[in-house]
Amino acid sequence: MVKTELLLPDAAGLSRGAELLREGALVAFPTETVYGLGGDARSDLAVARIFDAKGRPRFNPLIVHVPDLVAAREFAVFDARAEAVAAAFWPGPLTLVLPLRAAGLSPLVTADLGSVAIRVPAHPLAQGLLRAFGGPLAAPSANPSGRVSPTRADHVMAGLAGRIAAVLDGGACAVGVESTILGLVDGPQLLRPGGVPVEMLEAMLGPLAMGGSAEKPNAPGQLASHYAPSAAVRLEAEDVRSGEVRLGFGPGACDLNLSATGDLVEAAANLFHSLREADLLAAGRGIAVAPVPEVGLGRAINDRLRRAAAPRG
Repeated sequence: MVKTELLLPDAAGLSRGAELLREGALVAFPTETVYGLGGDARSDLAVARIFDAKGRPRFNPLIVHVPDLVAAREFAVFDARAEAVAAAFWPGPLTLVLPLRAAGLSPLVTADLGSVAIRVPAHPLAQGLLRAFGGPLAAPSANPSGRVSPTRADHVMAGLAGRIAAVLDGGACAVGVESTILGLVDGPQLLRPGGVPVEMLEAMLGPLAMGGSAEKPNAPGQLASHYAPSAAVRLEAEDVRSGEVRLGFGPGACDLNLSATGDLVEAAANLFHSLREADLLAAGRGIAVAPVPEVGLGRAINDRLRRAAAPRG
């Protein structure tokens, strides 16, 4: 166990965070999507510490965060299509899975695959930490593996305090669901819906096939059971059974509401915090989730909810 520092979102906090990362320690930091658990992506020891702190299976690859496209080209091979997608959506909540360039990343990051998942976050504190550190950061969501992702610093502390060196407190994350993951190794494939609506990618690339495998993931977020609260989750719930907490969407009676106005952007931002709050209210009984439209950010919301409701190993 270590004492986990809470770092302020200022120059001193960024400097301390970068110092800890250079020592091989782990620092959680905010992105526009969720809080990431950062470690030096070039260091086997630092990356091993990420897997250990989260209890994450090592066959599940990590996302490498870099400050810009120039830095991304050091670790991944960009063809003309990848360059165009990056120019259109970076910085932002989009991860690209591309052929790996032999440039010094720990093989633990890629799970020994020939591809790498990489993105350029838009959050100013993520950008500040990356530039202060001066290298690539491997950064999955900053929570115990399989549990609800963190969108606030206190969420990180609740799950990982004592297991990581520090948390850089940037307040609530604006997007609230992880990045969309687009595979460009074997043709365009949607590997995970997320903060960039699929429709925006399809407007540029055409229809996207769904790729990835829970048994042999080539990107994060593909395990069948993931993002799970302690209480059982029931989806598409039009009613409430005895003892359940109702998590609503749109107008209507409920205990908690993702968005009373039916706004998918608001619902995505509220999703993980609301799941945590519902879990506390449910006290192990059950959470009934109202239907959410399968369009725009609704695809990412429903993806997370389906994995939260999946049978647990």
